[in-house]
Amino acid sequence: MNLNPLHDRVVVKRIEADTKTASGLIIPDNVAEKPDQGTVLAVGVGRRTEEGALVPMSLVVNDLVIFGKNSGELVKINGEELIVLKETEIFAVIED
Repeated sequence: MNLNPLHDRVVVKRIEADTKTASGLIIPDNVAEKPDQGTVLAVGVGRRTEEGALVPMSLVVNDLVIFGKNSGELVKINGEELIVLKETEIFAVIED
């Protein structure tokens, strides 16, 4: 099943949380914070201005992004947890 976001929405998969500290201690799932970074899996076409002009998305598939911890809507597709966000909920793109 494909998830194609509409308008100015983006589908993001959170990066995996670290399960160990730098010193080797294992972090239990119920204590670990959810990462606020993820990989863009799909993007919509963009938003429309009041005049009807299309403003294209500034994100592309495979961008590594930072977003708020409580941003977007969590959805499960084929057993995988994904987040659907508006483009404005994404704070930054991480570049190498």
